[in-house]
Amino acid sequence: MNCSNCGHFNAGGKFCVKCGHKLQKEAAVSQAAAASEYQPQPQPAHAPQQPNQRVRQAKKVSKSFFSYFAEGIKNPTATAQAAGESQFVNALITVILYALSIPIMLYVGWKLLLIQFVRSMFKLPIISEELAPSDMEDFNTGVDLIKATDINSIIHFNFTDFVFKQGIFIFIGLAVIIGATYVAAKFGKIDVSFKEFFSRFGTFLIIPTALLLIGLVLAFLHVEYFSYFMNFGLLSIFLVVPFTIASFKQSGTNGLDRIYSTLIVYVVITIVLTFIANGLGEEAKTIITRMGNSTELNDLF
Repeated sequence: MNCSNCGHFNAGGKFCVKCGHKLQKEAAVSQAAAASEYQPQPQPAHAPQQPNQRVRQAKKVSKSFFSYFAEGIKNPTATAQAAGESQFVNALITVILYALSIPIMLYVGWKLLLIQFVRSMFKLPIISEELAPSDMEDFNTGVDLIKATDINSIIHFNFTDFVFKQGIFIFIGLAVIIGATYVAAKFGKIDVSFKEFFSRFGTFLIIPTALLLIGLVLAFLHVEYFSYFMNFGLLSIFLVVPFTIASFKQSGTNGLDRIYSTLIVYVVITIVLTFIANGLGEEAKTIITRMGNSTELNDLF
């Protein structure tokens, strides 16, 4: 260090080798200054980020639902009988999935349904006997052309307008069916709350919903057999009703017989499905009309 008296550099020691001045005080001051110069600055404390409450809640609900859905497929009867009011949210999600999967499937696969319908018409004896082989070749060529064309963009088939409108319509129909089944169960002297009844009905609806979801995947993959899964999923509702009613014990012996209560609900289901079919039929008419009025589509042929 340098001597404060004469400026001579000293490698060490307490006194300057040139003038004899004491160096100890300067050393302590120098060391303190160096220590303060290189002292690390304290970093501002950051509060640990808390995960979003809604995200955590969504993860919790989704985990609970997938576990519930998988168990409902594996052991449908035991899962349904164990389903109480605590499973109301999971049952509600199942009903919503059931209601939305049908219009989404139809939106994605309506071209395949149209082709299946036309093919079935061409296979009728009255029509097939009058067709020449060249006509069938032209038809098959047209089918391949339809499959390769994005007709939705040509006729402006709106996803939101179709899926959500029909999905809400189907959900309301399901609510009517569940309500009618609950009333029938009450006439049958079954003492149960609506939330518990809804939970059990929704649990029995898991397998029909799974069939519809499989059909939806096949529709996205453009596999024509998706329509079979859609039909099975729709018709399975006729099995959900008696299974739900039969899963409860009657609190009395003078209530409405379960066979009659089931038949009454079947009448309600038939009426609801008729309304749904009429609504989908109106959408089909709209699509066909747009196809007929589309100059872009006519240019393809």
